[in-house]
Amino acid sequence: MIIRKFHDSDVRQIVSLFYETVHSVNKQHYTQNQLDVWAPRDEEMLKQTTWKDSFNLNVTYIAEINGNIVGFADMTQEGHLDRLYIHRDFQRQGIASSLVDNLESEARQKGLIVMDTEASIMARPFFEHHGYQITESQVVERRGVVLENFKMVKNL
Repeated sequence: MIIRKFHDSDVRQIVSLFYETVHSVNKQHYTQNQLDVWAPRDEEMLKQTTWKDSFNLNVTYIAEINGNIVGFADMTQEGHLDRLYIHRDFQRQGIASSLVDNLESEARQKGLIVMDTEASIMARPFFEHHGYQITESQVVERRGVVLENFKMVKNL
């Protein structure tokens, strides 16, 4: 596995991985309606543009195996871990841990002392295992549909 920085040419594969992961891995914790508003197909092309811009502003790492992107994670300059997604066929292989370790290391190099994220029900145990603590359980609304997630923080 190779962990590397984001390239603009990665965005199509990343957006595809995002949609596939949300709709497969998270279906045990969210309804189909919730998954459809979390990752709506009608926004896929828009995400390719907007995400490319945000990945370039953020600190973004890509996990690659045999030339294929199997995961990605990004963090804002202020230490908000925005997105962390691992391909459904590569779950529980240490990829997410490697990506988060890289982001945390970069955050420390930037002099940040805290990182935060908003974790899904599925991701909550992962983040707890990595030292993040829940500060708030929250309900977010997208397109009139309610989803539960958790604000979490970690002192670096």
